Amino acid sequence: MFQFLDTAHHAILTAMLAPALLMTATASLLVSANTRLARVVDRLRSLIVEWAHDAPDREHRDIQINRHRQRAQWVLRACQMLYLGMGSFVGTSLALAGDAFLGFKLGMIPTVLALIGVAFLLGACFAMWREVSLAVGSFDVELDQELARRRA
Repeated sequence: MFQFLDTAHHAILTAMLAPALLMTATASLLVSANTRLARVVDRLRSLIVEWAHDAPDREHRDIQINRHRQRAQWVLRACQMLYLGMGSFVGTSLALAGDAFLGFKLGMIPTVLALIGVAFLLGACFAMWREVSLAVGSFDVELDQELARRRA
C-alpha cells in the first residue's frame, strides 16, 4: 500500500514539474519585458525634456514620442499577458495537486489552465515582437535624422 502512495506521490510531483518549468520561462520573459519597459520610459522622459526646450526639430521629436508611447503600450500588453500566463501556470500546478487530492475528479481543468497559460505566453511573444520591431524602426528614423543633420 505504501509503495502505491509513494508512486502516486512521485507521479503528481513529476506532473507538477512542467508548469514549474513554464513558470520559470515566463518569469525570465517578465524580467526582460520589465527591463525593456524601463528603458522605453527612460527614453520617453529624455525626449520630453528635449521637447520642453522647444528644439528646432520638434516635429521629429513628436514622432519619436508617439513611437515610444506605442512601444510602451506593447510592452505593457506583453507584461499583462505574461502575468496572466504565470497565474495560469500556478493554477495548473495547484489544480494538478488538487486533482490528485480529490481522486482525479477535476477532469480537464489542469489541462485547460495549462493551455490558457501557453496561449498567454504566445500572445506575449507576439506583443514583444511588435515592440522590438517598433524599437528598430525608431532607431532607424533617429539614425536617418542624425545623418541628415550631420550632412547638412
